[in-house]
Amino acid sequence: MSDRATPAGGRPTRERVADYVVANPGLHFNELVRRLDLAPGQAQYHLRRLARADRVVGEEVSGRTHYFDPALDPLERRRIALFRRETARDAVVELLDGPAPPDAVAEAVGVARSTLEHHLDGLVDAGVVEKRRDNRGRVTLALTDPEATARSLRRIEPSLPDRLLDRFTRLVDALLE
Repeated sequence: MSDRATPAGGRPTRERVADYVVANPGLHFNELVRRLDLAPGQAQYHLRRLARADRVVGEEVSGRTHYFDPALDPLERRRIALFRRETARDAVVELLDGPAPPDAVAEAVGVARSTLEHHLDGLVDAGVVEKRRDNRGRVTLALTDPEATARSLRRIEPSLPDRLLDRFTRLVDALLE
């Protein structure tokens, strides 16, 4: 495969991939394949070449590889990757209003508490959310840096397939309750 392969639209495939990653930070591999209408092998080839040339970086977050401009701060990359998941993003948006108990966040987001906890694990590990305990042992969730969180949220626009997958998970959770 050549980087000179020019699809409809007149731009070389590798340049299209690089530009798309920079414009849409944190897309995971399958989403990139779908949005650019590429064969998986073709996308792998170009992403590998772009990574070797330090034009993109792939990072695995919660079992998915997400692609970024290498100039983006590693902490920002992790936040964006997490925010590509609708449930995590909705929980964080809920916390932009201020600290809240986990049950209230789960109810506002419309997920089971166990689903919220699954997403909180990644958010806490990434330093986005902290769990605070009062003197009675009750937990309150709070953003560690609301301004940085808001900036990261503005950088992404979740795709329809991502939103549908997250909503399907919510539906299954509701049926299992």
